[in-house]
Amino acid sequence: MAGFLSDLVQYRRLLLMLVVLGIGGTHLSGFQMSVINYTSPYIQKFINETWLERYGSVLPQETLMLLWSLIVSVYCMGGMIGCLCSGYLTAAFGKKKSLLLNDVVLITAALLTASSRRAKAFEMILAGRFLEGIAAGIHMNAHVQYAGEISPKKLRGFINVTSTVFLALGKTVARILGLRELLGSQALWPLLMASCGLPALVQLLTLPFFPESPPYLLMQKGDTEGCKKAIRQLWGEGQHQAEIDDIMKEKATMENTKILSVLELVKEPAFRWQLYMIVTLTTTIQLSGINAIYFYTFEVLQAAGFDEKMASYMTLSIGLSELLAAVVCSSIIERLGRKVLLRGGYWIMGSLLAAITVTLSLQDWYFWMPYCSLALIILFTVVFAVGPGGATVSTRVEIFKLSCRPPAFVISSVLTWLGVFVIGTTFPFLVERLKHFCFLIFMVVLFTSGMIIHLFLPETKGKSIMEITEEFNKLNFKNKKIPATPNHVTEDYTFCTRL
Repeated sequence: MAGFLSDLVQYRRLLLMLVVLGIGGTHLSGFQMSVINYTSPYIQKFINETWLERYGSVLPQETLMLLWSLIVSVYCMGGMIGCLCSGYLTAAFGKKKSLLLNDVVLITAALLTASSRRAKAFEMILAGRFLEGIAAGIHMNAHVQYAGEISPKKLRGFINVTSTVFLALGKTVARILGLRELLGSQALWPLLMASCGLPALVQLLTLPFFPESPPYLLMQKGDTEGCKKAIRQLWGEGQHQAEIDDIMKEKATMENTKILSVLELVKEPAFRWQLYMIVTLTTTIQLSGINAIYFYTFEVLQAAGFDEKMASYMTLSIGLSELLAAVVCSSIIERLGRKVLLRGGYWIMGSLLAAITVTLSLQDWYFWMPYCSLALIILFTVVFAVGPGGATVSTRVEIFKLSCRPPAFVISSVLTWLGVFVIGTTFPFLVERLKHFCFLIFMVVLFTSGMIIHLFLPETKGKSIMEITEEFNKLNFKNKKIPATPNHVTEDYTFCTRL
């Protein structure tokens, strides 16, 4: 306990920076993903009223649904564009400047959505959602990379998982503000949509007081003194020489500190298994069934006899469970390791999906069966947040060197946004055909991914990026001679042991 408290004191500025990163990072992504559900009826009514006032005729239902689906999907389109830009932006300008620019985009989007009803232009909502998507594509990459690069080795897992905590926090904040007693009403829905502008403004005003990522300053800018100063600002005074040496060893393996492009990364055999792992992790998150679980929550609550108002509060309780579980993940990830949380989480989630399928099949047989389904749904959400939800983020950061981290995150993000779009458009038809038996598809994916992780993913807990790379080299060059890796630091880059 004494060690934990001393870490809080020593790394207090680092922890404060994590809060600043989070509120303008993944917190906003979680908020924007959830808030659209609470504004749906009001926005559709607003579109109808605007159309009637403009053209003197009622908008056909098919056209209304087309416009509404466009408002929902344009966020994913923007996210795809944002994540494609994120690799270039973070490599050329650094994570700090990229996030500051992103805040300006978010504030612009908030002003558009807030003014849409007064201007009587639903097109402004479309434009605002598109800008929010672009911003989400950028800050989801920049936030996670930034947090991973400013973390000391002993806190790396905890710090990486904070992005998942803020994502869950954003969903919970949206559910709270979306209650009819607060902003989820006919009169206040524009303010609810525009609420994302306030966290962006806070980050825009506070992030300039924190340093850029130390590895970026050293390896991309060649700023040795800036790197030392940034570490001192974030980590306090102490013995940090070993971790500085790790950065220098990584720098020694990079030719002219060149950031690889996406195509160069895909062609590079030295990172083949890292790419296999990141594709497996990203795809499994999309096909884990978590979106299906959210879909079936309302159906289960209705079958259990909860009215619409009570169902909203029950859904909020599930969101709070996810948030608390994400916090638990941040506290245990350094003890259990990433591989255990991923593998065990996949297999437990697959077993829970089998049980949920059974209870949903028997839902009309026994009056208490919907309550069993609800309990299993909550448990599934908790296991997801404690295990794969947090461990996936940490693993993505840790298995790639700085030279290929931006393009790796671009690939991962493209898969994520593509998965969100495909699942969002095909899932309703899948449910219509298979009903709750669609969970069996997700169950197979989870058990298969768990076995892949068990066989091929090295544990990254407590290891430097060079040690992790050496583990992957055993797979990448299984039948070949492994290229020599410099294991020394040149005299030109010697640091004192106390900063």
